[in-house]
Amino acid sequence: MIVICEECGKKFSIDPLKIKGDQAKFKCDVCDFIITAKKPVEIPTTSFPKPQFIEPDEEVDVKKTSAHKRKNKRKFARTKKTKSFNLKVFGLRSKMLLLFFLIPIILIITANVLYLWQMNNLSSLLASESSKIVSNLVEERVADTARKVAAQCTLYLDSHPGMKKEDFNYDAKFKRIAVQKVGMTGYTAFYEKPGLKGAWKTWIHVNPGIIGIDMSTLKKPLGKNFAGFWKIYTGVREGGESRGYYKWHERDGSIREKFMVCTPVEGTSFIIAATAYVDEFTGPVKLLKTRAKKQTVTTRNIILGIFIGTILLIGFVVSFYSYRLTGRIKSLTEVANRISVGELDAEIDIAGKDEIGDLAEAVARMQDSIRLSIERLRRRR
Repeated sequence: MIVICEECGKKFSIDPLKIKGDQAKFKCDVCDFIITAKKPVEIPTTSFPKPQFIEPDEEVDVKKTSAHKRKNKRKFARTKKTKSFNLKVFGLRSKMLLLFFLIPIILIITANVLYLWQMNNLSSLLASESSKIVSNLVEERVADTARKVAAQCTLYLDSHPGMKKEDFNYDAKFKRIAVQKVGMTGYTAFYEKPGLKGAWKTWIHVNPGIIGIDMSTLKKPLGKNFAGFWKIYTGVREGGESRGYYKWHERDGSIREKFMVCTPVEGTSFIIAATAYVDEFTGPVKLLKTRAKKQTVTTRNIILGIFIGTILLIGFVVSFYSYRLTGRIKSLTEVANRISVGELDAEIDIAGKDEIGDLAEAVARMQDSIRLSIERLRRRR
């Protein structure tokens, strides 16, 4: 037959044939309540497992009961420890932090890194391409000036066949033709290719100190920068046009980069050299590059600020919500465990209009139903 503990509701299967007398008493191994099992009038013939009971008016075996309780406590402790470990490692809070914090943050970091990388590349590309475009414009402008002046010199020399080269620098009109402005401080000059044993000499120049001298003597004052200049200056030896960049030693001791184009004056041994300082043309581009870099840094700092603020906000929201959610679930779990061991008066203090609130109401209804069932069972006994 089946005997139910009136305190906690646990069921025991008892063989009525083992009951001596009208009734037997034994202790519930869950709540220690003394259960009285009455012998039925009709004794069933079916055999049952040996129940845990005591003879009428017989004392309970304290040692056996204590050992059984210790065994159940150890089993419950191991189960509780395992559940606690699983909760800490794979709990709802950990999953929420992983799904709603770590993964979004990783995606945001990746997107921001790619964005900043692309922005830096775009800034560098714009600056680089702008420098190339400006350099090409400078080269073409200097070359056009050299060709234009060379053509004008050809016309003037054709119209003045008796002029001597020693008088070129003193002919004001011819000097205005041969020396023209290129850019802000650039200029053109008029020089001559040497004969078999002659020297490279400049006949018209903005600097009167180099008029008529052997230009190779500039090697000493120009130092290591002379080679680049001389290569372009003498590059018209074969009759073609020569161009290139070189370093020029200024009077104040500074070194500046220049671009020079040397164009032959048609029908003569004379050459027009047009030169200009590169930084006069690329200065605005460098300024633009500096401003773009500064703007990139500012944008990066703004993005980092927004990113850090986003991380803090998401972390706070996820942590706060997960803490409240798991706290409510733990409270319900604790109440359910207390009900399972017979504490039917455990208070359920969870309010809310969400799913957890519905779960709390369901547990409360279950608690009331168990309490009513036990009361009905007691009245029936």
